[in-house]
Order: sequence, then C-alpha cells, then structure tokens
Amino acid sequence: MPTSKTASTQKELFDVVDGHDCVLYQEKRSTVHEKQLRHRAVHIFVFNKSGQLYLQHRSINKDTAPGKWVSSCSGHVDSGEDYDTSARRELSEELGLHETSDLKRIFKESPCIQTGYEFVWVYTCKACGPFKLDPLEVSDGQWVDLKRLNKWLEERPRDFAWSFNYLWAKFRSMRELRK
Repeated sequence: MPTSKTASTQKELFDVVDGHDCVLYQEKRSTVHEKQLRHRAVHIFVFNKSGQLYLQHRSINKDTAPGKWVSSCSGHVDSGEDYDTSARRELSEELGLHETSDLKRIFKESPCIQTGYEFVWVYTCKACGPFKLDPLEVSDGQWVDLKRLNKWLEERPRDFAWSFNYLWAKFRSMRELRK
C-alpha cells in the first residue's frame, strides 16, 4: 500500500524541457520518468567547517535509487519553480535546513542517462547540523571526510546512486583544476 507521500509523488507535475532547458509542457512525474523525458533537478553538497561532506542515505521506499547514498540533498524542480527556489525547498524538506544564505551555484549539467535525463544545477553550502531528516525521503545521513569518500566510491561505487557518482566526479575535477 503506497504511503501518502508516495501517492502524492505520482501526481507531481514537472516541466518537460527541450535541449536548451526551455519549458515545452507539463507532465506527471511517473510519465516523465517512464518516457525518460528531459526535466530539471538540483543537487546540493553540504559541507561542514571541517570540510566534510554530508551524505544522505535514501529511503528504501524511493522510486529511484532506493537505499543508495546520494548528495546531501537533491530533488526535482517542480513545475513553474526555478532552480534556486527548488534548492532551498529541498534543503528545508529533506534536511530541515532553513538558513541557506551561502547557497552557491557551482555548475549545470545537461541531461544524460547518468542524471536520469535531468538538467541539474549543482550547489554547495555550509552547515553543521544536526539535521531534521524527512523519514519518507531519507533513512540516514553522515558526515564523510573527502579522502574516505573518494576511497569508498572507488571500492564500492554501487553503494551510491549513479547520479551522485557522476556529479561528484565532475565536482572533484573542477576543484582539482582550481588548485
């Protein structure tokens, strides 16, 4: 029996977009995923003062990447919503993080199989927690040292959602170029 959250996600509307991220029309979440239509999402990497990244362990009830480790926070951009508003909403809903004054856009990724056909804006912000996790979305979370994370990804990539592996690799390469 689906939970009320699961039932409501079936009715969610997303903006279906063209190859330039311009809205074409609105469609139900289930149809967008089933037909692999281009749509929008955000991923936020939350770092603490020690430079550790907060990882989220997705609920087993999620329709995509259940039980996998993922970005600190991620989610779809609702129909009619912009990326920045979506990032703030997702931080509030999933982590209970309401103060995001240092939320910063890092890069935008074009739709591909690894992103689930989503245009994705990747953000960073700083926070220390503790977080108030939404149990329908998140089963657990932990701060991870970046060296440990990179080793974990290398040794056990299937512990993570495909999108996280892909976006983290891009983020790492951008950070290394800036050094």
